[in-house]
Amino acid sequence: MSSRSDPWQRHIATRLLVAAVLACALGSCAVGPNFHRPAPPAGTHYTSARDPSTTVSAQGVAQHFTPGAQVANDWWRLFNSKALQAIVSEALASNPGLQAAQASLRGSEYNLRAGYGIFYPQIRADAQGARERFAPVEFGESARAQVFNLFTLSASASYALDLFGGERRQLEALAAQVDVQRATEHATYITLLANIVNTVVAKAAYRAEIDATQQLIDLQREQVKLAQVQYRAGTQPYSNVLSLESQLASYEATIPQLQQKLAQSADLLATLVGHVPADWTPPQIELEDLHLPRELPVSVPSDLVRQRPDVLIAEATAHTASADVGVATAAMLPSITLNGSYAAYGTTTSRLFAAGGRAWSIGGEAAEPLFQGGTLWFNRKAAVENYHAAMGLYRQTVLGAFQQVADVLGALDHDASALAAEDHALRTAREALHLVETQYEAGLDTYLDVLNADAQYHQAVINDLQAVAMRYQDTVALYVALGGGWWSERTQAGESR
Repeated sequence: MSSRSDPWQRHIATRLLVAAVLACALGSCAVGPNFHRPAPPAGTHYTSARDPSTTVSAQGVAQHFTPGAQVANDWWRLFNSKALQAIVSEALASNPGLQAAQASLRGSEYNLRAGYGIFYPQIRADAQGARERFAPVEFGESARAQVFNLFTLSASASYALDLFGGERRQLEALAAQVDVQRATEHATYITLLANIVNTVVAKAAYRAEIDATQQLIDLQREQVKLAQVQYRAGTQPYSNVLSLESQLASYEATIPQLQQKLAQSADLLATLVGHVPADWTPPQIELEDLHLPRELPVSVPSDLVRQRPDVLIAEATAHTASADVGVATAAMLPSITLNGSYAAYGTTTSRLFAAGGRAWSIGGEAAEPLFQGGTLWFNRKAAVENYHAAMGLYRQTVLGAFQQVADVLGALDHDASALAAEDHALRTAREALHLVETQYEAGLDTYLDVLNADAQYHQAVINDLQAVAMRYQDTVALYVALGGGWWSERTQAGESR
């Protein structure tokens, strides 16, 4: 019996193999849209006018913009502060947010590897052993019941033919999710660096402002005492005393506010490094310890969309949505699965592979969803709309990226002009103070005139400090707006990340 059936069985197996090959060949054309990376904007500059090539000189430094220059991967080292570099190194090793982003990236990569399993046969093996009591009367027979052992070894295999590419589209979506997580890790890395440098700058500026304000308060107190003496001598009205006391109180009120900001910046810096504030004391960095980079890169617009993590996240999200359209389309079409099994039965382990205990099967299954109440149809329409939404968000992200670069370029130009003006005001106030002191020594001005000139000078110092800090922070903003340089080589002083 088995010998006559073998040619027929081989004929069926051959036909199934041919069908599988044909299905695989047809499956090379997957349904759904093929995602194409959006073309970059065609513009050559960021601002409505010509992009600035250099800023005015302020405090002896003019920043120059070099179109197409590479953004350094370790741009924070260009501020030339060993203490800042130490903080960044510790943060890169200990920041929990960065570690979470890196873990999410690894998880998405493992999900992608797991997805590749769909292209291989699914094979399963089973082994069973049981002791049974068979009652023939259950089947209408009068034979005596029997007790026996039954051992079974079996194996089964199935293979889903990706006829319309639904599985490949699913794998494509997983690969796009890896791109999302990779860009998210880059964004987390860049944001961490920017927050550290900005916090260090702000902390140094707050400390310098506190010192300058405290000096201003000391001078104001002397003015109040002098006005009180003049009031008692009858040379000034009491309203002048009240006016000076009010001004003094305003200055004194700024000290707690600045101290609070200083404490918050220290707490934030500890958190960014990966410590609770009570367990970590940041190194003291003064504004004078930082070096302002003179040569600044400006990526060409066509490169910007390939560099910024937020644009790459939006692009990969759109890619995922495109692949989901293909998955939803394939779900509406037929599916074919090949399967086969082999089993060996025996009442003892030694008879497991006896000819009478062997059984096998081979076949295929084709399924076509005929009616799902519109579920599959509307699932596809929803996937298409999600793709359109993702592309709209991508375009909006690109526009925001260009706006940010344009804003920062303008801000740096204006920062330099503002700082130059504040420096001029500071020099003028210093010269005025020196002139008043000279006239006071000659008996031409009063001591109150000296105090007023000194107060104006210290206020100019505070304004100058704020302008310096803003120039540093907008320089950081430019590196961030250009994508942070994660794709670039490090500078010669850099270390491997």
